[in-house]
Amino acid sequence: MKKILMQLKDYYGEYLLLIALAIVIGLIVGVVDAYFGMILLKITEIRSLSPFLWIPFLPLVGLFIVFMYQKYGKTSSQGMGLIFEVGQGENKVIPFRLIPFIIGGTWLTHLFGGSAGREGVAVQIGATVAHTLGNKLNLMKFQTLLIVIGMAAGFAGLFQTPIAATFFALEVMIAGKFIYPALIPALVASFVASTTSHFLGLEKFQVYLAEPFDFSLFHFLLLAIVGIIFGVVGSLFAKSLSILKSKMAMWFKNPYRRVFIIACGLSVLLLLLYQGRYAGLGTNLITASFSGQHIYSYDFILKLIFTVCTLAVGFQGGEVTPLFSIGATLGVVLANILHLPVTLFAALGYAAVFGSATNTLLAPILIGCEVFGFEHFPSFFIVCAFAYFFNFNQSIYGKQQILK
Repeated sequence: MKKILMQLKDYYGEYLLLIALAIVIGLIVGVVDAYFGMILLKITEIRSLSPFLWIPFLPLVGLFIVFMYQKYGKTSSQGMGLIFEVGQGENKVIPFRLIPFIIGGTWLTHLFGGSAGREGVAVQIGATVAHTLGNKLNLMKFQTLLIVIGMAAGFAGLFQTPIAATFFALEVMIAGKFIYPALIPALVASFVASTTSHFLGLEKFQVYLAEPFDFSLFHFLLLAIVGIIFGVVGSLFAKSLSILKSKMAMWFKNPYRRVFIIACGLSVLLLLLYQGRYAGLGTNLITASFSGQHIYSYDFILKLIFTVCTLAVGFQGGEVTPLFSIGATLGVVLANILHLPVTLFAALGYAAVFGSATNTLLAPILIGCEVFGFEHFPSFFIVCAFAYFFNFNQSIYGKQQILK
């Protein structure tokens, strides 16, 4: 009995230590996320007001970003790939310089019109903070758990969806397997980060859906069909990004030539196509989808193309917010074709395309519920389940392990 009590004491003592550390991680990451996010939104506003002043300089900024990473970034240039390697035990070090590099590179990418996101940045911030604290406290035997805790805090601090953030971190490292030992610390870190960033003034995107959706076999089939379409589009995004990164490296051996030439084309096209409609995060498209503004039938595919090209050549940022915009605009198109509730199906696309591209299931269901209301859980569950099944195991994270 004494031996059992000692084992329990050791186990829960370590677990309480992780929970205490999760609180610290959540506070730090929440602060960083808040100011990163608020400055990014201000940058987006500045560029949107004067697109012709900023977007033409995208090629020069691309050269600067590549130079800084080549000269000073070292392994931080691996971004999410490095986070996954450390979390899976294939690497041991995440340099702290990753944080200023990814934040600065993302701000510049967005200010000058690159089509990119912000989630990858927040997740990398969280993982780096957690890894650094663990290293300082000699807790590297918990390396994987710390990375998961940090990822959850980063996601939650930016999007303020702590439940979705927790399950995203638990399931994204290894598709098909949950890292359950990190559950409680990750949940604590998520709520602390979310509360902190909200307290500091970062606003949460939230839409309340009024449309009821009665369930029947016919409606189930409709949800399954749109879920499959969302799944294929998310898969297309992930596969295109992977292929284009590889092709760009093969076609343009010199990274400076690669980013400059492609960015020249991107800047011209971004201005020609509605003066920057497809630049930046894509929050303009998300707002349009839920406010009754006009959505073109090709918005989703053009946003997909611009985002893939931007990220494939060396610009910084995440993929998730563009995925939200791709899914929301596609949802509007499908709703109009099938005569379905527009904002509801925009919301379903918002969640399901993200889930498909990241090869996750519970996170998109829960982010749909946290942003649009838990009363729509059945719809999110059905659509995201079909999207997950029809993503063909593709993922925007090249280092994500696939459980066979």
